[in-house]
Amino acid sequence: MNVLVTGGAGYIGSHAVRRLLRDGHQVVILDNLSRGHIESIPKSGEVPLVQADLRDTEAIIQALTQHSIDCVMNFAALAYVGESVSEPLRYYSVNTAGVISLMRAMQETGVQKIVHSSTCATYGEPASMPITEDMPQSPINPYGWSKLFVERILFDYAAANPTFSFAALRYFNVAGSASDGSIGEDHEPETHIIPVLLNTALGKRESATIFGEDYPTPDGTCQRDYIHVEDLVDAHTVVMNALEPGKQLVYNLGTGSGLSVRQIVDAAKAVTGVDFKVVMGERRAGDPPQLYADPSKIKNELGWQASITDAHTMVEHAWSWFKAHPNGYAGG
Repeated sequence: MNVLVTGGAGYIGSHAVRRLLRDGHQVVILDNLSRGHIESIPKSGEVPLVQADLRDTEAIIQALTQHSIDCVMNFAALAYVGESVSEPLRYYSVNTAGVISLMRAMQETGVQKIVHSSTCATYGEPASMPITEDMPQSPINPYGWSKLFVERILFDYAAANPTFSFAALRYFNVAGSASDGSIGEDHEPETHIIPVLLNTALGKRESATIFGEDYPTPDGTCQRDYIHVEDLVDAHTVVMNALEPGKQLVYNLGTGSGLSVRQIVDAAKAVTGVDFKVVMGERRAGDPPQLYADPSKIKNELGWQASITDAHTMVEHAWSWFKAHPNGYAGG
């Protein structure tokens, strides 16, 4: 299959590219490189890069046509919750209007399949755990709304185009790196807990902060559903292969249980062998004690489930990347 991976030079997208190549697909990357890294693209030259913005409809039309694309895998998005609060128009422009541009290009060229990277942030703060796909969706920030609007667009477009098929995949915290350490996580600024901890172990940060230790959880720290990036892209490929004309698939992706901040910290210290400094901070506003998804629907329907569920392995794989690339992709 010929697959266009938007955001294919980013953290998740770059892992998806490698997985698709491993499965024998022909892959084309579309990325504006505003937050992606050209160094993450395979150097063999087998993967063309279209350096363009998702809002550049004509560039997408040209890419879809030139490479005879059969399916789009969409990872292109802005994804900082705090930034979305301070810059909402930017998030709606990129995340929502960008997908409208993408859909227009697909309509113009007759491409009928898309696997869309959505988010569990569309659920907001659910009243109970675990989160199932039929729970009310009520985001609490512009990032979540920008993604929920895309889901609505996909449903509406599918209703008007009976042969169109799509999947919307919702997940929380992505962790780890390629198990061989060849590609990994490199954000600026970095807000994800595992990279923050590993950068502290490397001496690039003076300390790491745990925000709250008095939550009603077993160890007092927040619990979140972490999914290994290789499991995540595995799910995307499984869903892509399941798409048939007219199908509309919505799945939560995760392990089905939460790992606590304390468990992640302990794993990072064990893996790195560094007893780095951890500071206890106050709770952050809007941080629920627990957030984790119920992934049983995709298991029951497609047979997929996460293969890596322990904090130690997720951190170990991330460490293989950070140890070898302490300055990220800029360090070679």
